[in-house]
Amino acid sequence: MGEKSRLCRVWLGSETGILKGVSPARKQAFNFCETRSLSRDQEVRALCWGDPAETEVLVGSVNGAVRTFSTEKGVFTETRQCGGDAEEGGFTGLAVADLGLVTCVETGRLRVWREESSQPVVDVDAGASVCRMRQNPARRERVATGGKENGLRVWDLERPDAPVFTAKNLRDDWLDLRQPEWLRDAAFLPDSDKIVTCTGHHQVRVYDPATPQRRPVLEVRYGEYPLTCLSLVAGGQAVVVGNTHGSLAVLELRKGLVRGCLKGLAGGVRGLQCHPTLPLVASCGLDRFLRIHSLETRSIEHKVYLKSRLNCLLLASQALGEEVGGEVEEVKEEEDEVWQSMEQVQESKRKAPEEETQTTKVTTTTKKKKKGQK
Repeated sequence: MGEKSRLCRVWLGSETGILKGVSPARKQAFNFCETRSLSRDQEVRALCWGDPAETEVLVGSVNGAVRTFSTEKGVFTETRQCGGDAEEGGFTGLAVADLGLVTCVETGRLRVWREESSQPVVDVDAGASVCRMRQNPARRERVATGGKENGLRVWDLERPDAPVFTAKNLRDDWLDLRQPEWLRDAAFLPDSDKIVTCTGHHQVRVYDPATPQRRPVLEVRYGEYPLTCLSLVAGGQAVVVGNTHGSLAVLELRKGLVRGCLKGLAGGVRGLQCHPTLPLVASCGLDRFLRIHSLETRSIEHKVYLKSRLNCLLLASQALGEEVGGEVEEVKEEEDEVWQSMEQVQESKRKAPEEETQTTKVTTTTKKKKKGQK
């Protein structure tokens, strides 16, 4: 299994609780789990790297367990319980900071866990109905949270008593009605304190905590359906967003313009990540496919059918074409998987339209001759 795991450049978590690894260059995919012990409460909700060298993948399940998977050995090496109460909901984010492992669940419990302790060293209430928790890559002690009727908040885990930034909702609309809030995903822009978010009301917003204004400094609307996830393009000048109807769009963050759309998806987007250095974006969702688009040509570079509905993905920083020696089994792609599983239907032979017309003409001519003979 170690040879197989070293081939993988994309890691995905499924509803069935399976961690899937994909080698896009070879069109190969592998399942890493004990299939006999799988259950619904092992559904994978969050993934993150356990170390900067990307030799460990942390897998967060619905039952509150965080499993450590070694990409070098190809096996799970550790399991720890970080929560476990069914009423708390599934993980909405995982991250590794200097303080320890950072977790957040749907009920808003934002916690930091250390290896030597079974109790969290930090336990913060980030508000109810949290949809996403994201870490600042430049300042790993800072994370952003938000959800349904739960606006954007930025927390410093070294001083967790109060958020360092709390966004303010938009002003009431022209009917003096309060505008609803529904943050679905967020990301920190590089080399600044700015944060970009997407909402369930098809809005993309940019916040700047460095300014006195707590409302968004930029807002763009895309489409008509709820946005589910986003990822910054390398350089941070644009963002890719996905929605519940399988649409992907690239939005420029300076002027709020839509650069283009990426096609080919057939279901809601649940996982989305841009490559840190290459002009590529990987996406997954309800249609069970991993797709990797080129941001330059907007075409699909890789497409792999993975049999399970997918919740999240994790993209390695290496080039996707990088290969490691070793023999592996090939996983059939979309056409083979779908078409070969269909039952063959035998059709009865029918005469072609030309033959039917010709037969009719002959019959008519014969009748005319018989009449003439009479």
